[in-house]
Amino acid sequence: MAARPYWRGQIRLALVSIPVEIFSATKSGAAVAFHQIYEPTGQRIKYEKTVPGIGPVDVDKIIKGFEYEKGEYVLLEEKEIEGVKLESKKTLELTQFVDSKDIDAIYFEKPYYVVPADDLAEEAFIVLREALRRAHKIGLGQLAMRGREYVVSLKPCGRGIVMETLRYSDEVHKAASYFRDIPDTTPDEDLLDLANTLIDKKSGKFDASDFHDRYVDALRDLIERKKKGKTITIENDDGPAKSGSNVIDLMAALKKSLDGPSKQAAAAKAPAKKPAAKPVAKAPAKKRA
Repeated sequence: MAARPYWRGQIRLALVSIPVEIFSATKSGAAVAFHQIYEPTGQRIKYEKTVPGIGPVDVDKIIKGFEYEKGEYVLLEEKEIEGVKLESKKTLELTQFVDSKDIDAIYFEKPYYVVPADDLAEEAFIVLREALRRAHKIGLGQLAMRGREYVVSLKPCGRGIVMETLRYSDEVHKAASYFRDIPDTTPDEDLLDLANTLIDKKSGKFDASDFHDRYVDALRDLIERKKKGKTITIENDDGPAKSGSNVIDLMAALKKSLDGPSKQAAAAKAPAKKPAAKPVAKAPAKKRA
């Protein structure tokens, strides 16, 4: 079954309009979902929508409301909300182009794939894609989806374009409030050289398939063992070490890290050398009578 577009509309650059479709670029991982169970009976707990003094209510009679004072609401029907006129519901207008390095990574939120909506849109779509690639720029605009308007960026990706939603400035905590107590000092040059050597040693090309959710694997293993009635041993976790409780020689730790696990493992498996045998003292020869 073909994926359904998350959004349909047009990208507009000055007087040029390009019909496009946008698809979510991500999917939910293989997370383990839990339900709340009433232990005495083993039955799943369910929740009912209730009104104080009335009890359970019909879902069809529930509408949205905005609380402007404590206990006071402005009631809005779905049709009224959908009727809010906003051009960005159907048109993504590119209003600015910037270098990607100018946007801090913390602002990027969720990626989407952008493709031309039909054959007639392909030529203009390809021109936009290649122009962005040649200029080493990303396009910025605003787009309304699923009840809110997002700032979005567009950048080339293979034969297509990737759109990413961006967080607004008031959605990001200022880093200074978290980092102000970290001293602004220059590290020892020898330590820095060792750390750079270690980074170079572990450098490589990123491949997403190299990583998987080990926590999910461990949970699935736990569930399988419980299904088979196996005894589960719970290991005590004393929690993180207290600050200052473990003094580390940073230089020694970095040098040991550079040795690599293989060298350390080989040293651990090497048979211990036997101590040299002590010479046996000979008994003095007996004198003849």
